[in-house]
Amino acid sequence: MAFTNKHGQFDDEEPLCEINVTPFVDVVLVLLIIFMITAAVVEFGLRVDVPPTKARVTEQVDPKYQTLEIADDGRLVLNGEEVNIYAIVPAAKAANPDKPAVYIRIHKSAPWGDVAQVMAECRAGGVEINLIPRPLTRNPRG
Repeated sequence: MAFTNKHGQFDDEEPLCEINVTPFVDVVLVLLIIFMITAAVVEFGLRVDVPPTKARVTEQVDPKYQTLEIADDGRLVLNGEEVNIYAIVPAAKAANPDKPAVYIRIHKSAPWGDVAQVMAECRAGGVEINLIPRPLTRNPRG
């Protein structure tokens, strides 16, 4: 490389003492664009439709276990009766004091904040949680 020295002449032996900031600015701008897109997705969230599973569903649930349904509007229905979140643990413990458990059927449009609260309440009360999936209605292999 040829550089000019203080006398205006080219000198190959003196190093260049300036940093080229163009690549740095390019990287910073790309990162800024990525963060702007990511922030928009995180702020508004993504709509998630939970798919059905291939798990076998037993038609008969043991009567000593409670069946809880979480509706699409967040209502909680325990064994056919609407309840609040704090009635689930006592009902499960009353039905089976040795091993309290509850089967939960969740509507795919249910608010997941409500689902998380129900599961946290059950875990805090020592109640085992079993989820009831919706079976596939078609063969996934075509």
